[in-house]
Amino acid sequence: MPIVGVEEKRKQQLIDAALASIAELGLQKTTIISISQRAGMSSGIISHYFGGKQGLVEAALRHLLDKLGRSFLEKIQQTDGSAKARILCIIEANFTEFQRSELAARTWLSFWARSMHEPGLKRLQQINNSRLCSNLRYAYAQSMSREEAQDAARQTAAMIDGFWLRSALSIDPDENFAAGETLCKAFALSLLPH
Repeated sequence: MPIVGVEEKRKQQLIDAALASIAELGLQKTTIISISQRAGMSSGIISHYFGGKQGLVEAALRHLLDKLGRSFLEKIQQTDGSAKARILCIIEANFTEFQRSELAARTWLSFWARSMHEPGLKRLQQINNSRLCSNLRYAYAQSMSREEAQDAARQTAAMIDGFWLRSALSIDPDENFAAGETLCKAFALSLLPH
């Protein structure tokens, strides 16, 4: 009889190994072998669980997206749920310690670069973009017109992505991530009616 939870544990180990390999080698140089060696498993198990490297890479990106979503939910549950709180939680979720980590930063950068060329990754990136804008639009719409909320959401999403990207590529990422988060919050709050 199979041991309950072993399959999920192995899948997570492979996802973690894929993230580590992508962070170290980049998406192009990451192979089934580099992933399986990091996970301490046979390369055939990747095909068994994910159908191949591409399936595992997409699962790893979904893992990052899920982690981002869970972070937002954890933060929003500790607030009054107001528009201001929602916006601040969205920004904070994008700048958590994990999202700032070298592993996450390098992996996100690799995914973004490859998403222009791989339909599966492009679809996941579009989902991420839509989710960010939708969550921001919902929060802004509590205190402004639909059109104003749409514009505010696009501007704030661009600020979040822009500051995150600039920070990830900077000489001193930690300092830049902290400054970027602060500037995004100040900008977002300036758009809300006083």
